[in-house]
Amino acid sequence: MPPPPPPLGRGRRRAAHTFDAALDDDELVAARAALAQGRWQAVRSLLVRTGDDPDRRGHRVTVLAQEPHAAAWTRDWLLAEPESADASVLLGVSLVERALRGKEKPDPAREACRAAAGRAPADPTPWLGLLLLERTLGTEEDVVRLFDEVRHRHPDHHHAHHLMVARLAERRAAAGPDPLHEVYDFANWAAEQAPADSPLAILPVVAHAERYRALARAGHARADPYSSGHWADRRARQVMKAAFDWWLEWGQEGHPRRLVDLNYLAHAKYCEGRAAEAAALFHRIGDHPTPAPWSYPDRDPYTAFRTARAGALGTA
Repeated sequence: MPPPPPPLGRGRRRAAHTFDAALDDDELVAARAALAQGRWQAVRSLLVRTGDDPDRRGHRVTVLAQEPHAAAWTRDWLLAEPESADASVLLGVSLVERALRGKEKPDPAREACRAAAGRAPADPTPWLGLLLLERTLGTEEDVVRLFDEVRHRHPDHHHAHHLMVARLAERRAAAGPDPLHEVYDFANWAAEQAPADSPLAILPVVAHAERYRALARAGHARADPYSSGHWADRRARQVMKAAFDWWLEWGQEGHPRRLVDLNYLAHAKYCEGRAAEAAALFHRIGDHPTPAPWSYPDRDPYTAFRTARAGALGTA
């Protein structure tokens, strides 16, 4: 059995210094540090080297956009290179991040992302920026429309599918558990239609965790995920087994957001009580935990991750 759950609400200041959205992308870390000093040329070089990989481009742009002064320095970049599509998309997503933090009104962010989309019609990243914004501020129709725009340009977009699952999981949470909830159907559909080596194979696990988050916050699941029973039914066990088997076969070590998936899968396996399988995943995660899903529903993610990892490695 897993050890007792970690305490709630402690160590949030420490956690803020522990999680890095860049994950294990050292080039991204270096470019972000340069951008913080106003050296946008390093970001320009990074995005040129990124090429046309939509998942890597989306990952790098969204992480760079979280740098507090990204919008200001990117405006300098645009003054020097007014036709730069890379600068345009980074400005748009940076304004999205500012809007989500309450530092900017949403409309300038929307306009900047649409301008970036006009400069690079095939790039899903401006639409990802809009999806990030409307996932929090927009209507369900907005979210679906923007998801379709992203998917039209890259059908297997990893980040966009995660955002869509998170939004769908919140539907009718107040009504309580529903084994036929549409978030499960959506995740299974996305996993089935993707290529065999696509990390969207993990999406049903993500859906399970996001639905737990929504149900727990609505008072329909225990706040302790390890004793909630949410990972104990037959369907949940099948989903976890299929995802773990996929990871053993494919792994996708080169995917820029694979550590996001590994954290969801390790969390699920630990909640399921499969310590040996969780331990293998913790070894691969190393020093790159992610706040979600360790924070679900309202936990200190750093403490939750460390406690689970120690329990899994000790039991294994």
